Amino acid sequence: MSRKSKKQALAPLPSDVAIRVSDVTIRFNLASEKVDNLKEYIIKLLKRQLLFQEFLAVKDVSFEIKKGEAWALVGENGSGKSTLLKAISGILHPYKGSVQIQGSVAPLIELGAGFDANLTARENIYLNGTVLGHSKKFMDEHFDEIVDFAELEDFLDSPIKNFSSGMKARLGFSIATMVRPEILIVDEILAVGDYKFRQKCEQRMTEMLSGGTTLLYVSHDIHTVRKLCTHAVWLEKGNAKMVGDVKTVCDAYMGGR
Repeated sequence: MSRKSKKQALAPLPSDVAIRVSDVTIRFNLASEKVDNLKEYIIKLLKRQLLFQEFLAVKDVSFEIKKGEAWALVGENGSGKSTLLKAISGILHPYKGSVQIQGSVAPLIELGAGFDANLTARENIYLNGTVLGHSKKFMDEHFDEIVDFAELEDFLDSPIKNFSSGMKARLGFSIATMVRPEILIVDEILAVGDYKFRQKCEQRMTEMLSGGTTLLYVSHDIHTVRKLCTHAVWLEKGNAKMVGDVKTVCDAYMGGR
């Protein structure tokens, strides 16, 4: 059965479920030999001489998130957290298993994703708005709100390529949370911001949760995870080592480090 037909065969989600991850495995093929240039790569590819090693970044992971809940993915670097978020956001397709989403999604996964480095901040605000499906009129109406929250009034006509990581994070978060998405997915990018702005972002996420937004959050800051989230998934080498309430999972994770 094709992947498309498998998706069609999935039962609809219950009305109270925002995200269902079912036995998801994500595979990458890693080149097992060094190829120094494009010509050599193409020759080897055509001759079927390229050798790859299978790498499973995520292995048979399952969990279900109800609407309005706040979940965290915790684990060491390389445990598969960001890879799993990309699958949930629709950027990657699982090798096995399925991801089902019910609701509009605002993903903040990679720093600078969706920005054109050569465009100004002003131009990128409208570009991102278009990508998110908003009209120019809508963006005009919310433009000042975005700029005020990002605190980038003095840099609107500077190219994004001149922005620091923290400035990019400010702008990305401000655009993504301008309207209240049904599902907000946030990966580590807030870690590059200063303390004051992180507090501001946490406050906005708390307000969004109070308004019914579902949150899926990745951070190495366990204090913030405990503060924002009610549930957590502990990933270790691609496996879901524990799924449950945030206190139990974080206690086990911190105790096992």
